[in-house]
Amino acid sequence: MGARKRLAAEKIKAANKTQYFAKLKGCPSSPRKMRYVVDMIRGMEVNRALGVLRFSKKAASENVEKLLRSAIANWEAKNDRKAEDGELYVSRVFVDEGVTMKRMRPATAAVVSEGDFS
Repeated sequence: MGARKRLAAEKIKAANKTQYFAKLKGCPSSPRKMRYVVDMIRGMEVNRALGVLRFSKKAASENVEKLLRSAIANWEAKNDRKAEDGELYVSRVFVDEGVTMKRMRPATAAVVSEGDFS
């Protein structure tokens, strides 16, 4: 690896050390519905975001709340302490399209005709 690439990689690693990630996979909800909920909490402080998700009437908010709690738990595990008010913020959150279930629906045909085929 060249020196320029190594320096860029080290800079990215240093930036990622202050961010804590969580992923939610296999959620049976459309990305459009999830994005509506995610847009509500982007940039908020985590305790306020949890409150917004808790009292939201959207079904997708339960899954996003689970994801946010997982990210908070990741931070607490790596820092060996509890999160305090005003300390953590939702910096980046995004929704991508997941695996599409392929359902096969075979075409059937029935042929009816008149006549004697014996």
